[in-house]
Amino acid sequence: MDVVLVGLPGTGKTAVGRRLARQHGAAFLDLDATIEAAAGRPIPAIFADEGEAGFRARERTAVAALGPPDPSPTLSRVIATGGGTPIDARNRWALYRGRLAVWLDGPAEILATRLRRSRVSRPLLAGRDAESAIAALAAARERVYAPALRVNGVAPLGAVVAAVERHLDDALGPGGGLLRARTPIGTLEIGDGIAAAGVARALDGLAARRAILVSEPKAWSVAGEALAAALARDGIAVETVLLPRGEPAKTLRVIERAARELARVRAERRDPIVAVGGGALGDAAGFLAAAWLRGVPVVHVPTTLVAQIDSSIGGKTAVDLPEGKNLVGAFHQPAAIVADVATLRTLPARQLRAALGEAVKMGALGDERLLDLLETDGRAIAAGARPAFDDGAIAEVVERCAWAKVEVVVADERERGEAGGRIALNLGHSFAHAIETVAAYRGILHGEAVAYGLRAAVRIGAELGVTPPARAERVEALLDDLGLGVRALAIRPGELVATLAVDKKTAGGRLRWVLPTESGVVVRSDVADELVAAAAAGIVAGRRGATPDAGRGR
Repeated sequence: MDVVLVGLPGTGKTAVGRRLARQHGAAFLDLDATIEAAAGRPIPAIFADEGEAGFRARERTAVAALGPPDPSPTLSRVIATGGGTPIDARNRWALYRGRLAVWLDGPAEILATRLRRSRVSRPLLAGRDAESAIAALAAARERVYAPALRVNGVAPLGAVVAAVERHLDDALGPGGGLLRARTPIGTLEIGDGIAAAGVARALDGLAARRAILVSEPKAWSVAGEALAAALARDGIAVETVLLPRGEPAKTLRVIERAARELARVRAERRDPIVAVGGGALGDAAGFLAAAWLRGVPVVHVPTTLVAQIDSSIGGKTAVDLPEGKNLVGAFHQPAAIVADVATLRTLPARQLRAALGEAVKMGALGDERLLDLLETDGRAIAAGARPAFDDGAIAEVVERCAWAKVEVVVADERERGEAGGRIALNLGHSFAHAIETVAAYRGILHGEAVAYGLRAAVRIGAELGVTPPARAERVEALLDDLGLGVRALAIRPGELVATLAVDKKTAGGRLRWVLPTESGVVVRSDVADELVAAAAAGIVAGRRGATPDAGRGR
């Protein structure tokens, strides 16, 4: 087996790694030393010559060169990483899965004292007060260290090694946690094969002895049934409520039936609802949790890509009316979100492809790395190709989108801000919701509708001069490459325009349009009706004159 040591500078990863390896006759690898040997110069020189980006690229190469984890039960390798190595999502995918990852932690003031005495130069700390710099790094990196086993790294060396050794017999599966963060809008966990453990942690934090699993038939067979069995083995009683699959779950009639089921099993305020399913299921179950007994805790276990990157995060719950989507709802933040990318492996390719409409939106909000990732790996992700799962590309998309949304929602939980607030997440959604409403939620998936909405937004933005032509072209080219928003729609442009009148972003009788800029968005309420009509006609016509993608009669 392999042990991986992570943690801030000064936590003694090298000293602990050498002692642990020596005591077990294992190989010891210091990633920083490996990088220096390959570069032929020390790390400060690499930073000076290539910048942090150059160093991180070399770091990723060194991690990839480790190869797969050693599956033997005896300790064979101890790997000491640099303090920033786990920042890269692909590095964690390689280091945390199937290996015993150990986080050596310690107070900033003690680590600062150690670093002042050290002869090793730390480029990221150069010219800064050591204690404040370490504290800042600790806050920024806690979520990427947290999935690892936490050990006191400032105890005597022998005690630290002994603490690690006590866990060498822990069974290691092929997966592992990738990110764990406590936030003002709930705990977010992302990992591979972590659903049962993550939910158990959330229920333990709520002191719950019973959970109400709310799911739908497909998600129940894929993930819910196994989750219920795992919770039962942990001594947690489980009740089950099954809703219809997809958007039909989001009606007041379905919510009433579900609430009567809760009454039948006498669900109490201390009995959390665990929502297992995709975006529509999460919306409905979240609304049920917000309404039942005026609010009970909810834990989201999103099982689709669109739910993991978007809809499970932020506390928006809602049901639909014939007049429009998500018109009746409430803000109800979850206690936890457990995003297990293993549940995505069974998704149809169409659902994976559709979810990338939301991912392109997040990239258009200013995440250049995400746009690059979608341009290089998007086709493989959309096809559900095995390499996209095995090399961590899908996990990185989930993490980048989910964490970006957390940051936006924390800053503007109830969408009271303007362009810099939560309303930015509605980029592409005005037309998307109108398309879904006119199509009666049949024949088109949410992410597919978002792709059409994105096309409309960049075209309106380009006409108004707020979206640079190169930015508009890049977004549309990426959507073309992913096969999103390219087919003609079997709906009339006038119907879309009429439906926009009940959009939730309307204020003072004018729709607030979210339009992309070079690295973000602006919000405009002065978009001419003629421009909106032209955009509606353009997206309905499609890109290549292909067969209709959605609409009545399908």
